Amino acid sequence: MASLNFKGKSAVWNHHLSVPYHTLENDQKRSLKGENADRNLIIEGDNLLALKSLLPQYQGKVKCIYIDPPYNTGKEEWVYSDNVSSPTIKEWIGEVVGPEGEDLTRHDKWLCMMTPRLKLLRELLANDGVIFVSIDDNEAADLRLLMDSIFGIECFAAALIWNKGHSQQQGVFKNYHEYVLVYGKKPLEAFEGGEGEIVAGALKKISTKNPAKEFTFPAGVRFDAADGTIIDADFGDGEKVHVISGRLVAKSGVTTEEVTLKAGWTQADQMKDWFYGDKDNVVDTRGQKVLEFFFSSTGKLKSRKERRRITPSTILPSFGVGSEHTAELAALFEMSESPFGNPKPVNMLKEMISWVTSDDDIVLDSFAGSGTTAQAVLELNADEDESNRRFILVQLQEETKKDTAAYKAGYRYVHEITRERVKRVIEKSKSGKGFEYFTLGPAIDAETLLSGTLPTYREFAKYVYYLATGKNHPAESKIKETDFFVGEADRESIYLVYEKDMEKLKKLAVTLDWAQKTHKKDSGKKIVYAPACFLDDEALEQYNIQFVSVPYNLFERTE
Repeated sequence: MASLNFKGKSAVWNHHLSVPYHTLENDQKRSLKGENADRNLIIEGDNLLALKSLLPQYQGKVKCIYIDPPYNTGKEEWVYSDNVSSPTIKEWIGEVVGPEGEDLTRHDKWLCMMTPRLKLLRELLANDGVIFVSIDDNEAADLRLLMDSIFGIECFAAALIWNKGHSQQQGVFKNYHEYVLVYGKKPLEAFEGGEGEIVAGALKKISTKNPAKEFTFPAGVRFDAADGTIIDADFGDGEKVHVISGRLVAKSGVTTEEVTLKAGWTQADQMKDWFYGDKDNVVDTRGQKVLEFFFSSTGKLKSRKERRRITPSTILPSFGVGSEHTAELAALFEMSESPFGNPKPVNMLKEMISWVTSDDDIVLDSFAGSGTTAQAVLELNADEDESNRRFILVQLQEETKKDTAAYKAGYRYVHEITRERVKRVIEKSKSGKGFEYFTLGPAIDAETLLSGTLPTYREFAKYVYYLATGKNHPAESKIKETDFFVGEADRESIYLVYEKDMEKLKKLAVTLDWAQKTHKKDSGKKIVYAPACFLDDEALEQYNIQFVSVPYNLFERTE
């Protein structure tokens, strides 16, 4: 395999290991209360530190990662800021990366910035997870070699080509496209698109790209409304439906009469085939079999489909031109100009995320920008009934420029735009969802915490809680030393088998007797930190225990 060499490589290759863990401090004022708010996160701060701080709770749990890092065009004015122990790199810290020809280490700096972040992202990725990285020709070749080195060349899946729909004159050719590099944590065979069935909306907002069309539905269509429900006038907010003739009348779970509706149908061809053709052989554009079209209790048309293996094209479909995406963002913010330049198309991210995720999967974006990824996740969940994908966004404290629409509108930092966009998307959808907002707290230094005398049970329990969750302990009064109980988080109980006595500590372990007694009181999932475990895999599974080794030699210091 070809190797990639760059200035500073030896210093940054394992830099992610020395990055300290930081606490994640919940900012209640900037969080948005709502359903499952604690499952959606927005983190403000350096993404290198944030990614390391996510490891305790999310290592190996993220199903999909999408990032849109700086393209290193020389015009972005990004700053290298990683505190790497290297004389060469220390000279770069705080310096704006300049354009080609003026900054001879521009590509070296970019690779040094990306390396530790990609390494941490790989650790966060689930074994069946996938990472998508947007890039253009400035760094596409370097990024491919770097990701081959970190993820493995065998884990490369594709270099997707996205036609932006507009070009900028660059030398001899007009450049119309960018790339999205795709890698798996392990070699990918095919996208399963999830398992079982999926219920999705069959309506979109009426627009020039999705004009309203009339469609006549026969009587006898499933209608999930109470008997006697009648809809005979236009309805719907964003997805408007016009009643042209007839009525939607519910009786015994179906419609009683023919009705003609006009709306922005997303599957008009499939509707025609299913209602008036061979309904047993109707598939959507992704090859998923359409099992049924039906009306929800509010009259919205839904489709029920059978998930299939997905084989996307390496040429992404058209998602419109950049001016349309900025106009959509401006409209969301109720501004004449977009508060963020060149946002990625929401539908492009929805498409890619849908290939690899299903209900309850986690989607991470550590270069969050305006928050497009969160909007894509929220819209996918709305499109697919009962889906509950989760998002984690990380955005650094990047100042907006004084001559921009964002600054003039009062947004002094990009992370303010990130949060506001997600908030507006949720409020506009009336979904009742929410998110928690975090900032980076102080670094956690285990060497300092555990130096000198052995820590008390409570001190070590607080540290273990952070290792398990990435958060500070919210209720220290619930720590029960006699039961080795530390606390609860995300529907899991956390235990620490520990005593402040070196001789006892060397003999402590998870035993069958302790497991049986604890399981009687707590039959849920238990994460147990201990110096040793005397249970085999079968017993661990039986008592719902995940054992985490805490080597007692960590404490072998003189008291």
